[in-house]
Amino acid sequence: MKSKYDLPNQIISALKNTFGSDPLALHEPSFEGNELLYLKECIDSTFVSSSGKFIDKFELELANYTGAKYAIAVVNGTAALQISLLLAGVKAGEEVLIPALTFVATANAVLYCNAIPHFLAIEEDTLGIDPDALRIYLKKISVLRSNECVNKLTGRRIGAIVLMHTFGHPSKIEDLSSIAKNFNLTLIEDAAESIGSRYNGQHTGTFGLCGALSFNGNKTITTGGGGAILTNDLEVAKRAKHLITTAKIPHRWEFRHDMIGYNYRMPNLNAALGCAQLEQLDKKLEAKRNLYIKYNKIFDNFKGVRLFTEPKNCKSNYWLQTLLLEDEFVTERDDILENLNSMGIMVRPAWNLLNELEPFTMFPHMELSKTKSIQAKIINLPSSPSLTFDKSNHA
Repeated sequence: MKSKYDLPNQIISALKNTFGSDPLALHEPSFEGNELLYLKECIDSTFVSSSGKFIDKFELELANYTGAKYAIAVVNGTAALQISLLLAGVKAGEEVLIPALTFVATANAVLYCNAIPHFLAIEEDTLGIDPDALRIYLKKISVLRSNECVNKLTGRRIGAIVLMHTFGHPSKIEDLSSIAKNFNLTLIEDAAESIGSRYNGQHTGTFGLCGALSFNGNKTITTGGGGAILTNDLEVAKRAKHLITTAKIPHRWEFRHDMIGYNYRMPNLNAALGCAQLEQLDKKLEAKRNLYIKYNKIFDNFKGVRLFTEPKNCKSNYWLQTLLLEDEFVTERDDILENLNSMGIMVRPAWNLLNELEPFTMFPHMELSKTKSIQAKIINLPSSPSLTFDKSNHA
C-alpha cells in the first residue's frame, strides 16, 4: 500500500496526466448552440425585461423536460426556494428542517421568511439528509398537536422539510417523503444542483409541493442568473406567479396589488439564454457522465480515496465530481486542495456546516459529528462538461 503522505502528489499527477497543465475551473459554462441567435432575437424585440416570449417558452420546455405540470421562472435559485417556503405556508417564527451540509442559500431562504432553520444530519450514501437518524430524532423532539408538528424543546411549529440533492445526487426521496407525511411536514426540494437527475425515473424537484432549481453560471445549464419553481399544483403555480410579479392584479393600466409581493420574475433576456441551454442539456449530461467514467478509471485503483457514485435507483447529473477520502487520509485533504489550486486546478471542499457559520450558531440542530466527518472527506474536482470533449486534455 502506498504511503498516505504520497496521496496529494498521486492525485496531482493523475489530474495533470489526464488534463495537462492548463488551468482548470471547477465548473464553467459552455455555449455551443443557439445562445447568440436567441439573445439577438430577444434584444431586437426590445422585450428584454420581465415579459416576452422566451419566458413562456422556457417555462413550458422546462416543465416538459422535468415532467412537472408547471414551471415558474425566477431571478435565482434562492428566490425560488424562498417563494416555495411561502407557498408551503411557512410563517415567521416557525422552524424549517434543512440539511447542515448545503450551500448557505438554503438557510438564507428560510430566514428571508423570518423562519428558523433547524439543521439535520446527512448520510454518506447520498450526501443528503439521513432518513434513519431523522426519524429517530423527530420521535424524540417533536409531537403532533392539532395535526401540526411541534418541537417539544422550543414550542415552535415545524412547518416544512427541505431536501437538498447534493452535487446533483438525489437524496433518499421515498424515505424522506414518508417521514414528512408521518410528521405532517410539507416537503420542499432544493434541487438547485440537480437539473437532469432522476430518482426511480422521476425528475428531482417534482416530488414535494415545490422544487427549486438554479441556473447560476456554475450550474449544468445556465441563464446567467436565474432559477425556477416546479410544482404539480395549479393553484400553487398561480400563487407563485402572482407573488413573483409584485402581487399585481392584472389590469390594462392601473397598478393594484393585493398583498406583499416580490420582484422576482426572470428577465426575458435570461430566459432566451436558458432556452438555448436547455436544448443542449442531454448532451451536457452525457458529457458529465463520460467525465465520471474517466475519473472512475483514474481513481479506481487508488488507495485512500474513492469517487462518489450515484446512489442506488438514481440517475445523477454528476454536477460536481466528488472524491471521498478514507478516514485515515482526511488529514491530507488541505494539502491536496492547496497544491492543486496553486497549480491552477480548481478543486474545492464541501461547504462548511451551516450550524458552524456565525449567522447560524444559535439555531437548533441534530447531533452532527458524523456529518462533520463526512464533510471533512469531500473534495470536488473540475467538472465542466467540456472536459470530456476537449482534445487538448487527452480526452
